[in-house]
Amino acid sequence: MLQTLSGWLGDLPLGSLYAAIAALSAFENFFPPFPSDAVIAFGSFLADRAHGSPFTVFLLAWFGNVAGAGVTYTLGRRFGAKVFLRRIERYAGPDAEDRIKKLHKKYGFAGLFVSRFLPGVRAIVPPFAGAMRLPAFRVMLSVASASAVWFALITFLAFRAGDNWDLVQRYLVRSGKVAGAIAIAIVVLAVGIWLGKRRTRDRE
Repeated sequence: MLQTLSGWLGDLPLGSLYAAIAALSAFENFFPPFPSDAVIAFGSFLADRAHGSPFTVFLLAWFGNVAGAGVTYTLGRRFGAKVFLRRIERYAGPDAEDRIKKLHKKYGFAGLFVSRFLPGVRAIVPPFAGAMRLPAFRVMLSVASASAVWFALITFLAFRAGDNWDLVQRYLVRSGKVAGAIAIAIVVLAVGIWLGKRRTRDRE
């Protein structure tokens, strides 16, 4: 699949490439096995070679992903998460729903933010959040924030690599681990600060 998409993207003019990046970024929300990170990175790499704008690539990838997440959140809220679970549980794992619920119960919306960095889980966060009737604004804020961090990183690496696509691929693997670790560290720190303030108020 990746080779076919790479060949197709390589034949597109810059304007069509921009549109494809937005569409493919959104598609991940409906088909989690789709290798969106690699595809968006390759699209960014091609845009750089065509003298495109990194800001435009980032904005379109981010907007497409968030828009797709918004649609699946709405569908999850309307029809429940089981519709999605039947289709994607073999990719996300049978315990995906429990993992999301535990993350939200323990860390609140910060947990949803972190889960957007976890392959196999991030695509099912919006529909499950919708099915759980979590507030749309706060869910989408978590999704949009995490997507902004991730796509900014992908775009930066792709545009910085010059003609070295292999370098982009290596960085992509490393950056996924680093971004996830940073996100978890941020959540742990935020929860620690919140608990500290709460204990201080209780003592007063």
